[in-house]
Amino acid sequence: MTDFSKILESVQEYLTEYGMKVVGAIAILVLGWWAAKIARKIVKRIMVRAKVDETLVGFVTNLVYVALLAFVVVAAIGKLGVQTTSFVAILGAAGLAIGLALQGSLSNFAAGVLMVIFKPFKVGDFVQAAGSTGVVETIQIFTTTMKTVDNKIVIIPNAKITGDSIVNFTAKDIRRVDLVIGVSYSDNLDKVKAAIDAVLAADERILKDPAPMVAVSELADSSVNFVVRPWTKTADYWDVYFGTIKAIKEKFDADGISIPFPQTDVHIIGQGGVTAGQAG
Repeated sequence: MTDFSKILESVQEYLTEYGMKVVGAIAILVLGWWAAKIARKIVKRIMVRAKVDETLVGFVTNLVYVALLAFVVVAAIGKLGVQTTSFVAILGAAGLAIGLALQGSLSNFAAGVLMVIFKPFKVGDFVQAAGSTGVVETIQIFTTTMKTVDNKIVIIPNAKITGDSIVNFTAKDIRRVDLVIGVSYSDNLDKVKAAIDAVLAADERILKDPAPMVAVSELADSSVNFVVRPWTKTADYWDVYFGTIKAIKEKFDADGISIPFPQTDVHIIGQGGVTAGQAG
């Protein structure tokens, strides 16, 4: 047998042994790539139907696609007869290192996912979260942006929001306005209550059900305090809050009801006896 024949025979043996493996690896790559694209479309369709935030949809679908492609590549390499244990170990170590380096970002990401899924608030809600109060402008994967009442922009990491209590002021359609109104000890309490009731009844923004509550709550140092608690639509809250205070003051002026200011009685002891005075 000539040297050429030996070489040809070796090539045939090599092709016989590895040719099918190469074909199989290529088939795994092609089919795996096709399957990854299909899986990405399915995941996207499911998340869109569930009305998940668009930012989260794009991130998750790309993450699924890349993860499946990595699995396909490892499977194709294994089909060629290469030991993939080392590759898996390297990928695992790299993933662990990346996870430790991005620990804070990953916690913010996880918090962002939870916020998108459970929806404690939405864009446009007025909330108190992580020590800040304002209107939610954007909810992103890692951060949430709020605009405060004095027109400042606050960017809060999502992990801080989910790690603390969240107060959503606009989650419900109606809210209760809580006011404390003080009157003089010399005023007739029934007359005061009737005046406040008249103010609340005249305001169409104040709901009849639940009914407003007006009651004496405290005998303070310089006044008798009434709690005034009307209910209104959330959109009318601040208008009712400030408008009711103004209307009560005007009604008290018209009815001769006084709103006392803090005052202190001073008794001066002199040689001629005790002299009483009053200081505002």
